[in-house]
Amino acid sequence: MKTIFLGLGSNVGDKEKNIKHAVNLLSEKINNVKLAKIYKSKPYGFKNQDYFLNTALMGLTDLSPDELFDFVKKVENKVGRKKRFHWGPREIDIDILFYEDLIYETDFLVIPHPRIQERDFVLKPLCDLNPDLIHPVLKKTVKELLDELDEFYIEEY
Repeated sequence: MKTIFLGLGSNVGDKEKNIKHAVNLLSEKINNVKLAKIYKSKPYGFKNQDYFLNTALMGLTDLSPDELFDFVKKVENKVGRKKRFHWGPREIDIDILFYEDLIYETDFLVIPHPRIQERDFVLKPLCDLNPDLIHPVLKKTVKELLDELDEFYIEEY
């Protein structure tokens, strides 16, 4: 079993319900799920949209990185994610943040998530789960990465 960390966000419909539905579905193939607090954040990228709710999930899985990616996409579809546009509104967005200390890249998947160090709405929930988690490429803890940020989009929900 491998330890994984996922980021979840929603800014369409009943945001909290979307996240909880996704967590329930993810629990079908991810064991020992631990969920961070839910945070409210300003939109990132395309600014003219509703606020997001964001959290992170830690768990154990025997899925390979590619199998996990396929499973995550199926969960997004079951929750009702509709494709709109880049940085646009979404019923649910689930990103694979870390898969153990694996460094992995394909045409569709990059682990660890390539821009995690820029996003307080990912780092803050990760700090709730494990502030000492070390980014395998940057060789810094998620707490150190969060402390380095100049601009914050997140607040307690």
